[in-house]
Amino acid sequence: MQFQQLQYFVAVAETRHFTRAADLVHVAQPSLSQQIKTLERELGADLFLRARGNITLTDAGEALLPLARRILADADTARHEVQELVQLRRGRVRLGATPSLCTGLLPDVLRAFHDRYPGIQLLIEEGGSHDLVRHLARGALDLALVVLPLPTPSPALTTVELLREDLVVVSSPDAPRPGGDRRAVQVADLEGERLVMFRHGYDLRELTVAACRAEGFEPDFAVEGGEMDAVLGFVRAGLGVAVVPRMVAARSGRGLRVTPLARPGLHRTIALAHRSDVAPPRAARELQRMLLER
Repeated sequence: MQFQQLQYFVAVAETRHFTRAADLVHVAQPSLSQQIKTLERELGADLFLRARGNITLTDAGEALLPLARRILADADTARHEVQELVQLRRGRVRLGATPSLCTGLLPDVLRAFHDRYPGIQLLIEEGGSHDLVRHLARGALDLALVVLPLPTPSPALTTVELLREDLVVVSSPDAPRPGGDRRAVQVADLEGERLVMFRHGYDLRELTVAACRAEGFEPDFAVEGGEMDAVLGFVRAGLGVAVVPRMVAARSGRGLRVTPLARPGLHRTIALAHRSDVAPPRAARELQRMLLER
């Protein structure tokens, strides 16, 4: 009994038609019929009652059908399991993240992942949450780290909350401290401060501007349009202050003064997102697990 013969048998049993079954398994109909006859000879029993325009299972066929389906399902499971193991040796993960998360959260996690799975290729796409959601939806990414709430809620995506992070104010040590000598500042204290602001589409830009407007003032931009590294560099140079995630400030090294925001402060919620209709590859699921367990 051959595996291929069982495939042909199940196809005929499900379609009740030899020609349609041959089309289903992509083989010529005479070849399929010959293989079914060979299987019947090996089993010593007819599997089908062949009447013109009416193909039905014999008792032997009825007995074989659930067993054949189970064998084929087990073979698919075995193939899938082997492919999953291969993916962890030679696969790839396409991960999207906002630039601030690439700076603050990802380095340690990606280093641990690479140490454990050195054969996995890591492809990182930086962008705002809006762009990352669009890339996920069209299948260009396996996973994405995004800021909640999403700019456009999508039922096609599954999101799992990862962390809630405080935002802080960074400034040059050579410049006056924002808000005077207080150890923590209010958002209202940023009125009159020159802000170094991120480009349009940056989640932090929208959050900061919205917080300032909620306090009744429009933020004053000294420089705008930069990515994270540029913003931090401009702040070090004394061009203004910026509102950034605490993790980024902690990793930014010397040349920055970090001032927390007084309660209730500003926060952002980071989530891990993937498509709901397609399971991420095994390697991506392993990275997902490491991110959730960090």
